[in-house]
Amino acid sequence: MWSFYIEQLIHSLPFFLKGLWMTIAVSGLSLLAGTAIGFIWGILRASRSRFVKPLIGAWVDVVRGTPFLVQVFIIFFLLPEFGIQLEAFPAAVIALTNLAACFICEIVAAGIQAVPSGQMEAATSTGLNALQQLRYVILPQSMRIILPPLVGQFVLLIKDSSVVSAIGVMDVTRVGWLTVQRVPQGLLVFGLVAVLYFVICYPLIRISNSMEKRMSAGVTLNKM
Repeated sequence: MWSFYIEQLIHSLPFFLKGLWMTIAVSGLSLLAGTAIGFIWGILRASRSRFVKPLIGAWVDVVRGTPFLVQVFIIFFLLPEFGIQLEAFPAAVIALTNLAACFICEIVAAGIQAVPSGQMEAATSTGLNALQQLRYVILPQSMRIILPPLVGQFVLLIKDSSVVSAIGVMDVTRVGWLTVQRVPQGLLVFGLVAVLYFVICYPLIRISNSMEKRMSAGVTLNKM
């Protein structure tokens, strides 16, 4: 019996690979857009604006404080009530982009705020304007702090992409749910799903760990 299930699972591999590609597509597009938006929001969140800063902070708190599945359902099922009809794929990308932007916003804002105020004062005294300070002084120093948790956040967001299977996106998780109806061995089917996610995430985990070690070593050398 087990040999039959394994054989059926092997025959389903092309569908799992298509699901893997869909997971990569949804995650990749969302992370690219979410990183760009998150950096802009993070810079504004770290600014002294009395209007933009609390507005972004409120939105980030709402998104981080509600289940991602609910956010996906709102975009996919509620927006059509207002005349905005979306297919499953763009709805998934929008939802995951928004989630990515909110978490990345907090990482970027924390990194910028970790730069000593004396650095900004020194940049101001040299005659640099706000954009020049950000480009030449603040961001180069903050990136050492931002990059390790940023890459780690990418891993979490890729795993969160499995939620979009609930609205019909044919990703790895969705293929797993459909396959388990023909191959009623959840351990085999979702074990393969877990392996495919691991294949995507493990290189990013290694990169994140390497960056954290380099950063820790740099901090130790600076203290010496």
